[in-house]
Amino acid sequence: MSKAHQLNERQQDVLKATVHHYVATAEPVGSKTLAQEYNFKVSSATIRNAMGRLEKAGLLYQPHTSAGRIPSDSGYRIYVDRLMIPNEVWARQVEQIYTTQLEGMGYSFESFFQSAAQLLATISGQIALITLPQNIHNILHHLQLIQVNEKQVMLIVVTDTYQTQSVLMNLPKALEATGNAQLIDDELQLLSNFLNHKLQGKSLSTLAQLDWVELDREFACYTDFLKKLLKELTRRAELPASSPILIRGISEVLRQPEFCQLQQVQTLLHLLEEEQDQLLPMVFELPELDAIQKRVTVRIGAENKLEPLSTCALITANYHHRDVPVGSVGVIGPTRMIYENAIAMVEATADYISATLS
Repeated sequence: MSKAHQLNERQQDVLKATVHHYVATAEPVGSKTLAQEYNFKVSSATIRNAMGRLEKAGLLYQPHTSAGRIPSDSGYRIYVDRLMIPNEVWARQVEQIYTTQLEGMGYSFESFFQSAAQLLATISGQIALITLPQNIHNILHHLQLIQVNEKQVMLIVVTDTYQTQSVLMNLPKALEATGNAQLIDDELQLLSNFLNHKLQGKSLSTLAQLDWVELDREFACYTDFLKKLLKELTRRAELPASSPILIRGISEVLRQPEFCQLQQVQTLLHLLEEEQDQLLPMVFELPELDAIQKRVTVRIGAENKLEPLSTCALITANYHHRDVPVGSVGVIGPTRMIYENAIAMVEATADYISATLS
C-alpha cells in the first residue's frame, strides 16, 4: 500500500499546506503558522501531531533541530501523484502566449525551437530544455537479412533518404541448428519479406512500440530474435549525436536560494554545458511497448540518476510529428517549485510544438 493511501484526510491537508508554504517562502513551517494561515479548524497541537506522523513516514523533515518542517522528495512525490490539482487554466494561458509570441514570425526551423526554449524559460522561471527533432525522416524503405557466417546474420536497413544502417545479430537458433545453407537463405528471405511487409513506411522511432506477441504461426519461433533486432535498431535511432539540447534560463534559476553553493552550481553547469550526452537519455525517452503512457514525466530529487540533479526536479514531455515522438520539452528547477504550473507549462509547450510540426 502506498504512503498516500495510508494518510488520513487531515494528514493529506497538512502535507499540502506544508508544500504550498515552503514553495512560496523557502522557509520551514511550524504547526502554529499552518493553523493561522491555512484555516485549519483544529488546534496547532493537532496539526503538530499530524506533522509528526508525516515526518515519521518520511514525507516531511526538519532541516535543523529547532526549525519547522519542509517536504522531503517523497513528500513532493505524494503531492504530485495524489494531492496536486493540475492547473488547466494556466496550460491554456501558456498555449495562448505561444500563439501570440511565435506564430507568423517567419522563423527558420532551428530558430523556432530556440525562441520556444527562451519563452519557456521566461514564463517558467526555470531552466528550459528542448531537444531538436530526431528521426523525422527516418522512415524504413527496405530491409534485408543476409547471412555473413555460420553463426551470424546482418540486417541492412535503407531509409527513405537512402541512408543505410546495419545490425549484426546471432543467427536464430532455429536456423543455426539446420546447418543447411540453402534452407537458411530461403528462410532469411522469407523473414526479410515478412519484415518489409510489417515495417515498411514506419519510422525507426516507432519500432519499440510494435507488438510481436501475435506473430504468424510460421514466424513464431523467431519472436525473441525479432525483439532483439528491433531493440537494437530502436537504440540506434534514439540518441543521434547530431541532436543537441537547447538550454535557456540558467541565470534565472540560479537566483533561487537552493543554488547558493558554488560547488553545486558548478556541477550543474558542467552537466548542462559539457555532458549533454548523459542528460539526453533522461530528457528524451521513447515510450516502451506496453508501458503505461504518462503524458508528463516528473523526476524529483534523488529520482534523478545524475548527481548534479539530485536536489532538482526534472519535468519532461515528448512532442510528436505524425504521432511519432521525435523530441522532448523539459524544465529543471529546485524541488521547491509550483509543480501544477510547471507541469502545465511543459505539457502546453510540447502540445504547441507538436501542432506546429504537423
